[in-house]
Amino acid sequence: MSDNISENIKLPTGEKLVLSSSPHVSASESVRKIMLKVIAALLPAAAAGIWLFGLRALAVILVTVVSCVAAETLWCRLAGKRIGSALGDLSAVVTGMILALNLPAAVPFYVPVIGAFLAIWLGKQVFGGLGHNPFNPAVVARVGLLIALPAAMTLWSPPRGMDKNYPQAEYFFGSAMMKKVAAGELDGITCATPLGLMTDTRKIVHTPNDRHLIAAARHNFDKVSSPELLKKYFWGVRSGCIGETCTPALLLGLVILLCFKLINWRVPLCFIGSAALFAGVIHWFFPGVTPPALFHLLTGGLLIGAIFMAKDMVTSPVTNWGCVIFGMGCGLITVVIRIWGNYPEGVSFAILLMNALVPLIDRLCTRAPFGEKERKKEQIS
Repeated sequence: MSDNISENIKLPTGEKLVLSSSPHVSASESVRKIMLKVIAALLPAAAAGIWLFGLRALAVILVTVVSCVAAETLWCRLAGKRIGSALGDLSAVVTGMILALNLPAAVPFYVPVIGAFLAIWLGKQVFGGLGHNPFNPAVVARVGLLIALPAAMTLWSPPRGMDKNYPQAEYFFGSAMMKKVAAGELDGITCATPLGLMTDTRKIVHTPNDRHLIAAARHNFDKVSSPELLKKYFWGVRSGCIGETCTPALLLGLVILLCFKLINWRVPLCFIGSAALFAGVIHWFFPGVTPPALFHLLTGGLLIGAIFMAKDMVTSPVTNWGCVIFGMGCGLITVVIRIWGNYPEGVSFAILLMNALVPLIDRLCTRAPFGEKERKKEQIS
């Protein structure tokens, strides 16, 4: 009976016999599918940026993405790697989109080309390619561009709806530019960002017994943080990078990432929450030093950094408590740089610094394997 059964069973032989090490259960998700979902989450912010800043923003996005793909192709050719497999995962496209959304719409086209090579070569491939980079490639490129080309990276153009009727328009445009705005000559006009004006505002540190300084401190940032302006900031009607201005579009991207389970919600929550808490505490005790917490959330690149740049699968912690520490560190460093640093914005620098600490954070937060304590006790006894 058993001999007949064994004869009827056909075991795989030759190429059909697959031998592999554990784990034997793997997810059906490929890198390409994951990147496609990330691109879908980035599309609302990209569409909002094109609507607000015009076709110039679309051109910057296309140039950046094409340059990242070209940089990846050139590296693979020089390094003798398979070009098809390297480009097929769409990681270069995602890097290009994230970098483009962190650039001004008026930036010269040579800047995204340089940024693409910084992101792909210096931020990714020099460490071994996808999955081996300790730093977010787009963040590496943006920080490098800010340090090397600060003038080109601060060419802020006014978005749709930012005209002579804009609240505190003369404060944002300046008296000379305001004449061109009033005349309708919008081509080539630049304006200040809310964070830039906040940095240029003289800080008022009052003492409890000085009534005049207390009164002045409470109204020190009214020109950039009034309720009317905060509503404009929320809908993206402010100067800034292409993809960082429209809050609803960024929140929609966050919902898409969470629905696809591509990020750990602890990172953006702790990033945004710690920044709001720290800025709120400072404003509560010293209102003349920084605007309210809501101003910090609606200006700059805090939201796009917390949603799309901080929780990178490769460069962020793998443990839940590690994500909490990582997010809180990014938020605190961002606010410190914004208030006391030499740069108006601190998101990219904060993420880059915390990326360097990820191995230490994971080491501190990784739980001991089951049975390790018992083995240590046996060795001691």
